Amino acid sequence: MGDVAMTVPVLIALTKQYPNLKITLLTRKFFGPMFASLPNVSVFEADVKGRHKGVFGLYRLYKELLKLNIDAVADLHNVLRSKVLKRYFKFGGIPVVQIDKGRAEKKALTSSTSRIFKPLKSTHKRYVDVFQNLGFPIDLSKNPILPKVGLSQETVKIIGSDSKRWIGIAPFAAFEGKTYPLELMEEVIEKLNTKGEYKIFLFGGGPVQEKKLEKISDKFKSCISMVGKLSFKEELALISNLDVMLSMDSGNAHLAAMYGIPVVSIWGVTHPHAGFYPFGQDINNALCADRDKFPLIPTSVYGNKMPKGYELAMNTILPEQVIAKIESVLHSS
Repeated sequence: MGDVAMTVPVLIALTKQYPNLKITLLTRKFFGPMFASLPNVSVFEADVKGRHKGVFGLYRLYKELLKLNIDAVADLHNVLRSKVLKRYFKFGGIPVVQIDKGRAEKKALTSSTSRIFKPLKSTHKRYVDVFQNLGFPIDLSKNPILPKVGLSQETVKIIGSDSKRWIGIAPFAAFEGKTYPLELMEEVIEKLNTKGEYKIFLFGGGPVQEKKLEKISDKFKSCISMVGKLSFKEELALISNLDVMLSMDSGNAHLAAMYGIPVVSIWGVTHPHAGFYPFGQDINNALCADRDKFPLIPTSVYGNKMPKGYELAMNTILPEQVIAKIESVLHSS
């Protein structure tokens, strides 16, 4: 989801600078609400588990896309499926430009023996490079974001209305090494709740996370778990109305950034240097594990590698630091 969300500011800028350009976005149907307000952008469902599954399914997808009279293809994913599609399009005489993911640079950044620790090009800039190579230079300097969205009646019924500041918290990530220990996150929530100034919304997905977050929200008066209560479209609208989002190195950080919501992000065995920092966000709002104690950070680009002993890397970020950063952001806005 994060990779898809990071395309949004780039496509906002693209549609503003080239208003006559018609864009067909090939992605999962679920992600459609992210792009609903963009002019001249339509979502085409990639049904990779159904009719577009496998090589023959991808050929079927290619034939369906041909009916749209596509002039050029921007591959912002560069994975096996998109490489197969690339072959089909090139065979049909349609130009394709693929993203350069900078795999060699990222390998050097995460090397345990010959590490080159420096900030890499952001994923947003890599997306921009693709369009530039297709003949559409993009200027991201105006910080393109989506507008705030009105809340549905169903959402208001669930969350109520008050004058408190709204804090979103997304405590989970795809891998353990990117997830702040839940007992420490509960300590953060408890102390924020005690202040009586904030309403806290918990975000996540799936039955396991839903159960854990419901258990936490039941303990605190000003805390509501939103898992399973809203559609994705309604959840995005709620995120667009937050005062701040606390997130791991995960998709929710990028969803909040799409709307220009300040994001306080927590980084364990990954690091902002890899190029996945949320768009337009203050780098000072990144809370990183202590690299003096855990010098192999980043252990990988995606957080899927956990050297022995690095399970404790997140513990070097204290709940007091998280709370102080959140309140610093709230008081400055």
